[in-house]
Amino acid sequence: MTVTDSTAFTAQRVRRLGVPEHARDVRIVHDLDGILDQVTPDSLTATGDALWDRWVHEPAFVAPDVLLGLDAGGILPTVAVALASSVPYRLAWKLDLDLPHKARFSEPHARRTDVYTYGDLHGKRVLIVDDEITTGRTLANLIAVLRAGGAAVTGIACLIEDTSGDARAVMEQLGVPLCTLTRI
Repeated sequence: MTVTDSTAFTAQRVRRLGVPEHARDVRIVHDLDGILDQVTPDSLTATGDALWDRWVHEPAFVAPDVLLGLDAGGILPTVAVALASSVPYRLAWKLDLDLPHKARFSEPHARRTDVYTYGDLHGKRVLIVDDEITTGRTLANLIAVLRAGGAAVTGIACLIEDTSGDARAVMEQLGVPLCTLTRI
């Protein structure tokens, strides 16, 4: 279990069972996912406040027009940050729907790799919110899709940075600031 800085946010790596060969065999579990313990509404809002505060104090801070969270682990952090910031949000889903302004990107380590964004984000400043980042490959794929669609990615706000991967270096190469509450 890891607690960093002055936050009380904790996370840990847990072995996933029965995963396909291409899928990552480790899951990050944390205080907001409801796996190890129940989540109170107060802890949801406190986590959103803490992550938004980290982003606001990031040296590269740019106020976003919209938050974009990822199915499924990024949904709760995105809602929490939206409540803290009053910034509207959208969600990327693993659902292929017949809707306009659909863009597909890949989550290469997942069982179901295709993820879709919906809605016109052209000209919008987008802050991507997720629960964790390890290799950065999923978010790099999303950043490429958003940029191709004319969106400006202002940064990444994640609950956890899993330092077993090289996500921070990947984000730096893309020129996208990475802001996290905890590192494991």
